[in-house]
Amino acid sequence: MDERIALSQAVIVEGKYDKIRLESVVDALILTTDGFRIFRDKEMRALVRALADRCGIVVLTDSDAAGFRIRALLSGIAGKGKLTQVYIPDIFGKEKRKSRPGREGKIGVEGVDRALLREAFAKAGLLPAGTPPQLGGITRQDLYELGLTGGPGSSALRRALLRKLGLPQRLSTSAMLPVLNHITDRKALEAILERL
Repeated sequence: MDERIALSQAVIVEGKYDKIRLESVVDALILTTDGFRIFRDKEMRALVRALADRCGIVVLTDSDAAGFRIRALLSGIAGKGKLTQVYIPDIFGKEKRKSRPGREGKIGVEGVDRALLREAFAKAGLLPAGTPPQLGGITRQDLYELGLTGGPGSSALRRALLRKLGLPQRLSTSAMLPVLNHITDRKALEAILERL
């Protein structure tokens, strides 16, 4: 199997099965819109905006009308020059886990062959990926040691950190960890916390 494509940008897909498929193709932070939920979820839109400002985002949705509607929303949220669109071709059929095809009869991201996904990233100018920033390495244990979880005042400190980083206040610890690893490292995180 080919090596995964290393990306410094966050990748946004529609659903969890799309994310599972993409995890075998790209090495990046992958978030889901949970379909149209992003239209109602202010916190998710704030997270997308913050990631777009910090590292840029890549959008990969299905090639149906719903996918293009989500793309349009994400383009507006991200702002000019902060978003890369990756498109899959129109392939008619159905995903293996579904009993029947979708409304337009097209296979979504979850049903697309890995080689075709790699080709879609190449067409978007994302191959070769270049060197991703040397970030990450933050663990749950680090969050505990830094007072961000499991102790008195940890929730207030976590909210202050999220506010400082321009991230949604309601971001759970589990959701916060991969985001932190995508935008910073342990040393930089310690420095930010010292200034709070």
